[in-house]
Amino acid sequence: MHKESVLLRDCPAAEIPAGTPAMLPAGTTVIITQTLGASVTVRALGTLYRIAPAHVDALKGFVLPVPDAAVPPRNGEFGEAQVWEALKSCFDPEIPLNIVDLGLVYDLATEPLAGGGHRVEVKMTLTAPGCGMGPVIAEDARSKIAALPGVTEAKVHIVWDPAWNPQMMSPEGRQILGLE
Repeated sequence: MHKESVLLRDCPAAEIPAGTPAMLPAGTTVIITQTLGASVTVRALGTLYRIAPAHVDALKGFVLPVPDAAVPPRNGEFGEAQVWEALKSCFDPEIPLNIVDLGLVYDLATEPLAGGGHRVEVKMTLTAPGCGMGPVIAEDARSKIAALPGVTEAKVHIVWDPAWNPQMMSPEGRQILGLE
């Protein structure tokens, strides 16, 4: 993509890969490098940053692409397919591939709750143990799951066993990244 923009106002961001909160000042020139999953990755001041969807309006002349809709519930009922689709809308800010095809999601469990609705728990990992973006990616996944109809509780746990490796990517993911 690599489109240039200017920040219209001070803009909260997360430094990549450390995940450190940062404030990019108004007037900063940025290069938009990725716009997947409703967040935007920019290069500014020699560093990569992730700008959350709530703050992309700070980018002059930029309109966030409309994301694909999640799979609608069949007959108004909750289904695991919607959870997988929601997870496919979450992206590592450095790699243009969703967390499912990247092989980061290790387990997905759903449970109906006595009071109605469903609890969803996901176990996922990161491409590297030192990645400070883990909490940001996990919260992105959790919030997208929590927004699904029929979901009352959503939790995303970061785990390290087994350690991630590129062989865990889906065949589609490897093809997108040019590894096959």
